[in-house]
Amino acid sequence: MSTLAYDGGAMLGRQLRRIRNNPGLLILTQTMPITMLLFFGYVLGSALAMPGAQYRSFLVPGLLVATAANGLMTGMFQAAQDTHRGVMDRFRTLPMSRAAVPLGQAAADLIVTAAGTVPFLLVGLAVGWRVEGSALEAVGAIGLLLLFRFAMAWVGIFLGLLTRNEEAAGQLGGATFILPLLSNAYIPTDGLPGWLRTLAEWNPISAVTTALRDLFGNAPVPDGAAWPVAHPVAGSLAWCAVLIAVFAPLAVRRYAHGER
Repeated sequence: MSTLAYDGGAMLGRQLRRIRNNPGLLILTQTMPITMLLFFGYVLGSALAMPGAQYRSFLVPGLLVATAANGLMTGMFQAAQDTHRGVMDRFRTLPMSRAAVPLGQAAADLIVTAAGTVPFLLVGLAVGWRVEGSALEAVGAIGLLLLFRFAMAWVGIFLGLLTRNEEAAGQLGGATFILPLLSNAYIPTDGLPGWLRTLAEWNPISAVTTALRDLFGNAPVPDGAAWPVAHPVAGSLAWCAVLIAVFAPLAVRRYAHGER
């Protein structure tokens, strides 16, 4: 365990330096959620039955979770890039824990996400979003959000190691934008057709979004929803546990065995 902690810390530092040396990508990923908040909040919100301020309060948790789900895309691209350029092969020749490299990438992604959440929340407050729940519930919401990002990063790392190609990972990652659209991140699901509502409510993004809205006090838990949305905190924790339990070992195994 001490070896994993030391090696993982070294890989964490390497990932953070990598992000620092690519400020353009960092700025883009940090400002995109804010741009979407302003666009959806003032343009799309005007087309919905909710008043503008009410929709922006509804939207902020959804965009937080949609951004967290993008851990799949960033994790996939970075892992595929390192694999395609032979970096992973060089790491395998070093006497280090096989879990250190993917763990360092996931941990670095988590730190960057936590830092990027702060300006987004400040802009949310500026456009009318408020925390209506207790301080403890708000802290729990942020913790749940970061746990979901950590889980999605492991999914992305595994897929990146599997594709082994930057271009393929970029194309596949671009397709992940549809995941928040098939959830309650942007609109309520109670007006969707039955089969589509069921699909949306079993999307992990819907459970985490509902949990954040509930913990922040922005919207009540909807009636008649599927189990993960009807019990959003438990459903979110269950989804995160399943994703980490499945994809973290798969990512470590894939990294350790390379092309085999």
